[in-house]
Amino acid sequence: MPRLLVVHHTSSPALQAMFEAVVSGTAADGIEGVAVEIRPALTAAAPDVLAADGYLLGTPANIGYMSGALKHFFDTVYYPCLAATVRRPYALYVHGSNDTGGAVRAVESIAAGLQWRRARPPVCVTGGPSRADLAACWELGATMAAELSGGAG
Repeated sequence: MPRLLVVHHTSSPALQAMFEAVVSGTAADGIEGVAVEIRPALTAAAPDVLAADGYLLGTPANIGYMSGALKHFFDTVYYPCLAATVRRPYALYVHGSNDTGGAVRAVESIAAGLQWRRARPPVCVTGGPSRADLAACWELGATMAAELSGGAG
């Protein structure tokens, strides 16, 4: 059974709402046969990444960069997972007070180094997430799960 790993740093009510929408999307009607594993960024480890077939990453934009927790995740999994996870799909959601560009660039740079394949454009939200933002997060989760189940791609 394909496995989707959700690695997140959920540090605010806005990110909590986005996280819940993403996870809800992974369980959308019609998506079957995908195991969803959820790990906080500070506890996710190389065995989690190696066992997964795709990745959903969530982070705040902190001082123009991804969270330290997500950076820690990448620092610990990069070399152990480098050769074994090439071309696996990933997607990203980011929340910031006024800008998310630096966080997106940082994650995309590391994912490119890992040779992961960006499955969807990132969902970027500044300020409080709107209904449309939460719907985009739901769609992100649903699309990633559907791709792994063979229902999209």
